[in-house]
Amino acid sequence: MVVLAFVAASGCASLPGPLPDQGAGAPGGLPSRVELSDVPFHAQDAYQCGPAALAMVFGSAGVERTPGQLVQQVYLPLRHGSLQVELLAATRRAGLVPYRLAPRAEALLQEVAAGHPVLVLQNLRFDAFPQWHYAVVVGYDLVAGEIILRSGGERRLTMPIAVFDRSWAKGGRWAFVARSPEDLPASADEAGYVAAVADLERVSPEAAARAYGTALRAWPANLLARMALGNAAYRRHEPDLALEHYRQAVRAHPEAADAWNNLAQVLHDTGRHREALQAAEQAVATGGPRQDVYRATLTGIRAAAIR
Repeated sequence: MVVLAFVAASGCASLPGPLPDQGAGAPGGLPSRVELSDVPFHAQDAYQCGPAALAMVFGSAGVERTPGQLVQQVYLPLRHGSLQVELLAATRRAGLVPYRLAPRAEALLQEVAAGHPVLVLQNLRFDAFPQWHYAVVVGYDLVAGEIILRSGGERRLTMPIAVFDRSWAKGGRWAFVARSPEDLPASADEAGYVAAVADLERVSPEAAARAYGTALRAWPANLLARMALGNAAYRRHEPDLALEHYRQAVRAHPEAADAWNNLAQVLHDTGRHREALQAAEQAVATGGPRQDVYRATLTGIRAAAIR
């Protein structure tokens, strides 16, 4: 059986894709004004903008946490802040998919327009003497030239687009959304989303299985998502469901030796020996970096046929 494997600290004390200037039209047919007033607000304690921002995006995704509950997971006292990687890891532990946005203004606006608050990293000072800060974008008004944030102690902070854009650019335009496994980010691309789900699978396999299903609804031919669901069904001792996924995988990707190998194994386990032998031979004929695994599967199936 083949299982596919798939920084700066911020204390609260130019790249491609700048945001549109005041009065400019919204890109991609997006609305010119959006505000997500239902996003919860948590004021930050000293240096703890990371836990506060995380609690806000969690709440919007239906996971209730207080900043105090998240401090131990993400706050590093010696750094007086939180690492980006810790925010992403805490999101996975909450059973949510942390999807990193492309460093483009359109991706940020797409998510907000879809009702998804965006956690962003800003540098509020200078490159040489940075003041890193996490905030949550909850709206924009391209006519007035403003971005609307939950930030620090302010529930509704409006910031001129140019000022926000400079601070965000100095933070590398780093941003992510935290979404439930059933909710595809508006700006998601196939490879990036499936990679985010693969990272979630290491922490929360059940949530990841639901997210892989979301990926397949958007991209039905995605091999990694299909294989992951087949592997998950196999681990749960659901051979018929595993067979269904592996059969779909080889139909869509006849060049995928891993799929042929796993199909052969499940066919063998369920007593379909002739089909198992054919699938195992196909895996070996297709070849690839796991040829030794394919040959071992074929050898085992042939040996069982002799007994």
